[in-house]
Amino acid sequence: MKKKKYKINDEESVFPLIVMESSEYSPNKCVFRNDELGVWLYHANCIEFMDRVISKYPTGKFDMIFADPPYFLSNGGITCHAGKMVKVDKGEWDKSKGPELNHEFNYEWLSRCQKLLKPNGTIWVSGTHHVIHSVGYAMQQLGMKILNDITWEKPNPPPNLSCRYFTHSTELIIWASKNEKSKHRFNYEQMKKINNGKQMKSVWIIPAPNGDEKKFGKHPTQKPLKLLERIILASTIENDLIFDPFAGSSTTGVAAIRLNRKFVGCELDENYLSLSIKRLESTIKERITSFKFIESL
Repeated sequence: MKKKKYKINDEESVFPLIVMESSEYSPNKCVFRNDELGVWLYHANCIEFMDRVISKYPTGKFDMIFADPPYFLSNGGITCHAGKMVKVDKGEWDKSKGPELNHEFNYEWLSRCQKLLKPNGTIWVSGTHHVIHSVGYAMQQLGMKILNDITWEKPNPPPNLSCRYFTHSTELIIWASKNEKSKHRFNYEQMKKINNGKQMKSVWIIPAPNGDEKKFGKHPTQKPLKLLERIILASTIENDLIFDPFAGSSTTGVAAIRLNRKFVGCELDENYLSLSIKRLESTIKERITSFKFIESL
């Protein structure tokens, strides 16, 4: 008996190609697309890209946004990696410009994300204490409704080499809706099911990305696939359109493809774009193979 074909097209979540002029900040062009599965990746400055999308969709376009913005940590600090002391220097994009300018940046990109959310859409933002309090304050300034703060606990964090602080073993993720009137989606029963039949708490113990997730290369703040899959499963349904303004290695996109959601991402660093494209191509290949298997049954 043949099973029903897996649905992969949905007009409401179609995202037409965004054409933009290049600027002094970025090329602003699409570097990867798969219209059938709904995957679009742009080499673009996120502010310029979001302004362009807002001009086309002033009432919102995305069902969910995940953002992992700069933590502003690359200022001469040290950490432990593979048993060795290394500098915390991820690049110019992660250098602090002072608390006022850092907060201004967070407010600006968040205000655009708010406009791009559909009326009942939600946003998840990850960060350490260096940035997350600014993010939460900006959300309150914009009139978003903070739904939860998730504590992501890493079971095996690097040790604190100075021995003057507690070992940093967590990151915070703020989950918020567009505004107080939003009727956000929460797939409560699904979360309960994957938590062995118990109501899921706001502390999630999830290991850092494993070797397989970094087989094409690695991003310094790469999030584990399991974390993004849980976020997506909690707040979206199949064929929803998800956006990531700081795509990095596109873990959000990989999770979206695996879960039959559509994905739009933008990233400014060419090295991470190359890494993203390899990961997206590999995941799409795996999904197409699984489609053919399902259709053959």
